[in-house]
Amino acid sequence: MKNGCFLFLVSCIICTSSVMTQPLTLKVWPHGIPGSISCPGYYEKIFQPWGKDCFEKITDPEILVYQPPKEKSTGTAILICPGGGYRYISIVNEGYEIARWLNENGITAVILKYRLPSDSIMIDKTIGPLQDAQEAMRIIRRNAALWSINPDKIGIMGFSAGGHLASTLCTRYRDSVYAVSDRTDARPDFSILVYPVISMIKNISHGGTRDMLLGIRPEESFVEKFSSELHVTEDTPPAFLVHASDDPSVPIANSLSYYLALLQHHIPAEFHIYQSGGHGFGLSRSKTTESTWPAACIAWLKANRWIP
Repeated sequence: MKNGCFLFLVSCIICTSSVMTQPLTLKVWPHGIPGSISCPGYYEKIFQPWGKDCFEKITDPEILVYQPPKEKSTGTAILICPGGGYRYISIVNEGYEIARWLNENGITAVILKYRLPSDSIMIDKTIGPLQDAQEAMRIIRRNAALWSINPDKIGIMGFSAGGHLASTLCTRYRDSVYAVSDRTDARPDFSILVYPVISMIKNISHGGTRDMLLGIRPEESFVEKFSSELHVTEDTPPAFLVHASDDPSVPIANSLSYYLALLQHHIPAEFHIYQSGGHGFGLSRSKTTESTWPAACIAWLKANRWIP
C-alpha cells in the first residue's frame, strides 16, 4: 500500500512537471491574416532533414510562450526567430533548445512560427514575415502584465534567415505593413543576432534567403529596402552579434556591416567573431570556441541590465 501511494505521488509530480513545461500557444492572427491568399493545396508540414523537426509551408503563424519558474523570473522576455533560409523553420536547435536555455536564465522565451515568403498565400510575400514579427512583439507587450514581463525589457533573437527577420524588425518596426488595432509599440528593446543574414546585396547576402524573400531577379529598390544595414538609425535597438569566420552559408560580412552601421549611429553593440564553427551551430554544445557565445550573451544582457 505504501509503495502504491509513493508511485502515485511520483506520477503526479511527473505529470505536473510535464504540464508546467508545456508552452502557451497563441495564434498571431486569430481574427484573420492580413494580405493572405487562400491556397487549399498549401498546408503546414513537418520534415526532418537532419533528424530534427523543421516546419515548412506555415499558413497560420503562432507564438509559443515558455515561461521560467516564478522564483527565477527576471521579468525579461525574448522573441525567438529560428532560421531556415525563409524556406523552412529549424524549430529544434534554433527554437526549443534556445527557449529552454533562456528559461534556465530566468527569461521568458517566445518562439515565433512565422509565415515563410510565398506568392501562393501572400499578396506581398516580402512583408509577410515582418507582419508576423511586428504583431508577435505587440502581443507580448499587450500581455506583459499577465505574463510577469517588464514591457521595457523585451528583446528579439534571430538565427540565419531568422536573423534577417529580427534585424528587419529592429530597423523597420515603424513600417505600416498591416492595419494595427492599437498603439502598442513593435520596437524590440535589444537584439541578439546569431550568424544572421542581414543584407540582400548580392555578394554579401545568402542567395537562398534572398531568392525566397525577393525573387531571383529583384529590383534594386527592394534589395536596398530589405538590407538592414542600410536602415540603422539612432533609434535602432542595441545588438549582440555572433558569427563564425568559416561560415560557408552566410558570409561574416552580414554581421560586420550591421555592427559597423550600429557603431556609426552610436548604438551599443557587441560582436563575437569565432575562428570556426561553420553555420547553424545553435547553442553549440561542442568544445570549440564558438561554444562560449551563450555565456558571453548572458554576460552582455547583465552588463546592459536587461537581466539582473
